[in-house]
Formats: sequence, C-alpha cells, structure tokens
Amino acid sequence: MKTSSRLQVLDRYLTAWIFAAMLFGVILGWLVPTVVTLLNRFSVGTTSIPIAVGLIVMMYPPFTRVRYEELPEVFRDRRVLGLSLLQNWVVGPVLMFVLAVVFLRGYPEYMAGLIMIGLARCIAMVIVWNELARGDTEYAAGLVAFNSLFQVFFYSLYAWIFITVLPARLGLKGAVVDVSIGEIARSVFIYLGIPFLAGFLTRTLLLRARGREWYDHSFVPRVSPLTLIALLFTIVVMFSLKGRYIVQLPLDVLRIAVPLLIYFVVMFLVSFYMGRKLGADYSKTTTLAFTAASNNFELAIAVAVSVFGINSGAAFAAVIGPLVEVPVMIALVNVAFYLQRQYFPGAALKSPDV
Repeated sequence: MKTSSRLQVLDRYLTAWIFAAMLFGVILGWLVPTVVTLLNRFSVGTTSIPIAVGLIVMMYPPFTRVRYEELPEVFRDRRVLGLSLLQNWVVGPVLMFVLAVVFLRGYPEYMAGLIMIGLARCIAMVIVWNELARGDTEYAAGLVAFNSLFQVFFYSLYAWIFITVLPARLGLKGAVVDVSIGEIARSVFIYLGIPFLAGFLTRTLLLRARGREWYDHSFVPRVSPLTLIALLFTIVVMFSLKGRYIVQLPLDVLRIAVPLLIYFVVMFLVSFYMGRKLGADYSKTTTLAFTAASNNFELAIAVAVSVFGINSGAAFAAVIGPLVEVPVMIALVNVAFYLQRQYFPGAALKSPDV
C-alpha cells in the first residue's frame, strides 16, 4: 500500500477514530471518576501535564517532514506564492472570522475556537490530501515550510487581533474574548515553537548524518503516526475530564460543524478557481486549493487548551475541527478530479483511490 495513493488505517478512518476517542473519554470520565481525580493530580496551575505532552508530541512529526531547504523554490514563482499568501493569511482568516461571527456570536468561546482554526494554516494533513489528488508534491512541501515559519512568528499576533481586537472594534461586545497577546504568544512558543525547533534540528542533523534516502523512507514513516496517536490520546484525556458536560452538547457540535463545512468547501472552490485564472497547471492549482482549505487543528487545540483551559468552549470547538475537516477533505479530493476533467483535460491523471 503506497502512502502516495492511499491513506493508512489511522488516516483513512480518522473521523471514526476521533469519534471513538471522544466516546471512550466521555465514558471513562463518567463511569470511572477516579480517572479524573488521577489526571487532575498531574497538573501545574491550570496546565494538564498529560495534555501538554500529548499536544507537543502531536506537533513534532509535521515539522520533521517540512523541507525547509526548498523554500527558495516557493519564492521563485511570485504570482503563485502571492496567491497562496493571500488565500492563507487574508482570505482564510477573514472568511472564518465572518462565519464565526454569523453563526456563533452568541457563544463567545465557541467563536474564539472557530477563529483559531481559521488562523492555523495546515502543515501536516494537507500533504496527504495533496498527494491523493495528484497535486504538486514538491510545491506543497515548499508551501508547508512557508506556512510553518509564518505561523511560528505571526500566529499569536493574528489570534490576538481576530479574537480580542476586531470583535470590540465591530461593536460585538457580547462576543469579545479578552485575551492578551502575551498569553497567546506563550502557548504558541510552547506548542509550536518547541516542536518547530525540535523538528528543524532533527531534520538538519539526521539529513547530514544518514542522508535523505534513510530520512525520508525510514525515519519519517516511523515518527509520522505519533501525530494521530497523540491527537487521539489528547482527545481521550480532554473528554474524560469533562464527560458529563459533553453529553449535554450534541446540538452544539452541529452548531460548530455547519460554519466549518461552509469554510472548507468555499476556500477550496475559490482557491481552485483563482489558481486556474492565474494560469497555474492542475497540480499547482490543486496544491493551492488544498493548502488554503486545510487547517492545522492540532495548533488550534493546543492554543485553545492553553489559553482558555481544558473545559472551555474554545477547546471544545477546536476539537470539532478534525471531525469535520477529514471527511470533507476526502470528498474534495474527488471534487478535484472532477474539476481536472472539466478544466484540465490534458492532464493525464488516475482516478483517486479513496
């Protein structure tokens, strides 16, 4: 089974695994209260050590896969880079902000969690979606590297502006969440900065010591599953700590899922259209579309938990992100092939194996 054509078991059934992890966590916290007591002992202030470890481990593998050395190739085509920058760091955040305000203005913490998802640009799973849709793999790697660096330096500023400053400026007093840029910056450094430095050093040192062939085909496949395993572990812990609370919120899941669904579909279609109008070929157009439509839900969860707390509505909203994103992205792979047949008939591509 090739990873370029098929999702591995954890990836393919990620939505089902997340639901199972949520259910297991709720049942564990509800029926075995001693588990909650035990987990609460492993805390420093408001920080749960098991969750902090899970989130950091979750963020590490994507940074080991980023090809930092290929950034110059991304900057070579300034038109495509400019479009990617516009879609990822202007259109995407603004669209998610508007959807959050329209659908969740009466739920400030849910709104904040949704906005955080919109600000966290994808640096991990987008590689999978792009490969399935036969996008430009090397260009995707370059855009991932670019987005990774951009997030490290600007995510905290973006989050502060979109969560605290803009709602107040727009007169949405009931939806304002007052969070300092310092609080967000600290959580971004812990949950994004540390894995980034670890991933960068890992790649730099191991490429020199063992070479690209061993690194890409031996080391990366071994550490990559850690992201999904750590995500599932984190969800189990989070939901076990608030099992009774979660049982009462099935309608809230739907309330959060609707704007997410709209966001993913609109971002993909608009980005695909803009890439085609720019004159990019199918592979680059598809890469642009998936890069713009996907989100780094791991980072959104980490920041929401760190800033708002485990039991917050923001953390709950962030967890709903992958539940919606994974099945929608798999569907959009098939949409990409349909659009290829309609607008890029000269591109010889196989049918998607999803």
